[in-house]
Amino acid sequence: MPDDPVETHYTRQDLGAAILAALKAAGKDLDHLTPDDLAPVDEFHGGQRPATVRLAELVGFAGTERVLDVGSGLGGPSRYLAWRYGCRVSGVDLTAEFVRVAEMLTRLTGLVDKVDYRQGNALDLPFEDMSFDVVWSQNAAMNIADRDRLYAEMRRVLKPGGKFALQEVAAGPGGPPHFPVQWAREPGISFLLSQAATRRMLEAAGFRVATWQDTTQPALQSATARARNAVGQPPALGTHLILGGDWQAMFHNSARNLEERRTELFNAVLERVS
Repeated sequence: MPDDPVETHYTRQDLGAAILAALKAAGKDLDHLTPDDLAPVDEFHGGQRPATVRLAELVGFAGTERVLDVGSGLGGPSRYLAWRYGCRVSGVDLTAEFVRVAEMLTRLTGLVDKVDYRQGNALDLPFEDMSFDVVWSQNAAMNIADRDRLYAEMRRVLKPGGKFALQEVAAGPGGPPHFPVQWAREPGISFLLSQAATRRMLEAAGFRVATWQDTTQPALQSATARARNAVGQPPALGTHLILGGDWQAMFHNSARNLEERRTELFNAVLERVS
């Protein structure tokens, strides 16, 4: 297993084989896969595909953008952006297994000319200064304590005037979250900030807020539905394949934390100040 506790949390043995078997069980044609086919499993964040669509619409992509997806996971959002808008997208993720599976799924969807991935640390992004028109990140910073360095790195690789599209879990006023949750089984790798504190840090890092939306309510509706359905045998294809044996507890706690305002969710689009 990996040495990093965050990578260990996310790593599943034979994840790629499990996803391929689940796709077949769900009746998908592996020779003609689309990003829509993969959405139940590769949109590994709060709200899943609808949340990705909402954030993309806030950005207003033209299709010519060079995009960096920080914390790209299995690659669902990055493939969606390339497929829907025609963007050229690079993904970076700490978890080597996620990168391997993301590359496999990208080959199966025929998007290798539009999307690439590499393993890397968000605190030391393996890209040149001012390389991207858009930096994109969904539900990644919850595992990162050093937000100052994170936001500085994101700003570094973004062109002046470029956009930073962010979906994030924030600390709510209701107290510490119940564990386990999707990003952590225990508090030691969970680092939530309030929305207000996050916004202050982003502005101090050299970003200007263009749009900020509290999306806790739609996230609660989605999480409640998932928790309600998390009984008995799961469907063939879903994020339970990534989460492991305690996926039902994670779904339940995700809804409970949002309902009790222990966690919140927000979308933001920011611009890099020159």
